[in-house]
Amino acid sequence: MQDDTPQSTHFDPLFVRNMIESFLRIGLLLILLVLSYDIIKPFTVPIVWGAIIAMAAFPLVKWLERRLGGRRGLAASLVSLSFIILLVVPAWSVTNALLDGLQSLSATLKAGSLHVRPPNESVREWPFIGERVYAAWSEASGNLQAFINHYAVEIREISGRVLKSIGSSVLGVLTFVAAILIAGGFMAYADSCGRTAHRFFVRIGGLKPGGEWAPMTVATVRSVLQGVIGIAVIQTALIALGLWFWDVPGTPLWSAIILVLAIAQLPALLVVAPIIIWMFSVSDTATAVAFMVYQIIAGASDNILKPILLGRGLDIPMPVILIGAIGGMIASGIVGLFAGAVVLSIWYKLFGLWIDQQAR
Repeated sequence: MQDDTPQSTHFDPLFVRNMIESFLRIGLLLILLVLSYDIIKPFTVPIVWGAIIAMAAFPLVKWLERRLGGRRGLAASLVSLSFIILLVVPAWSVTNALLDGLQSLSATLKAGSLHVRPPNESVREWPFIGERVYAAWSEASGNLQAFINHYAVEIREISGRVLKSIGSSVLGVLTFVAAILIAGGFMAYADSCGRTAHRFFVRIGGLKPGGEWAPMTVATVRSVLQGVIGIAVIQTALIALGLWFWDVPGTPLWSAIILVLAIAQLPALLVVAPIIIWMFSVSDTATAVAFMVYQIIAGASDNILKPILLGRGLDIPMPVILIGAIGGMIASGIVGLFAGAVVLSIWYKLFGLWIDQQAR
């Protein structure tokens, strides 16, 4: 006869003690990780940018090191100092000139001695905004005080945005200065940093394929730098040359917008197409057709350059790097441009390894 009496469940005291200790250890580890992340969080962006700059600029340090008798620390310091000068001097000049201009404008407005010249008729020909700019400019030149009173809210909003942009720009410059200093440290101790990165990747992924990830990360960052950004700069330069040659108003502004679109992997024709239409309305047919043909060729130049520059020296297909760079930038901004390409490249290698194991 089967005994249906419920039997009590007994837990091994050793198992219970080990389980409680494991929970406590894991909890303490999580607390330590959270506290550590909060501590290093303000430095995350400069450290990531420092690593990117170091990986991109290290060949220059190696070249300079050979000419300085093997003194890598001096070479890294000189390269870092050069980068800081190239960054800080123009930024300081622009910021100082802008602040001086704002102070001078404020003093002139308070004194009531500011006079606005009437706009030139060529302002009407500016693409898309010419008529509105001309009308507002004419109103300001006729009665400046009435113009200021009429657009007081807009002027206050624009002034606030300008000051906020100046503050953000100064903070961005300081962040990049910190990133360059960190990059200098990475480059000066590149061998130990490389060994640490290698050991980290091997610990995560094993000797195969983890041992390949550190050099692949460096190569991917350099590939994205010379690929996505390099191609964007070349394409923008070609398009800007055409805008300048055909004397299109606002060439610097259009060039800056095109550069942003090119880095984001969006077609430059989004900006160029309306300018082509405007060119047909203000120029003769032959000039407009020549401008259109040149801009179409310049806008399509990235299709020729991408297979040449992107992914060069890597055994990873160009579309993998391109998709990773675009997706990373959409998710995390400019830093994601590099991080996305690295992450997707590692995923591609892991996926290939898994496929090979399944096949065997």
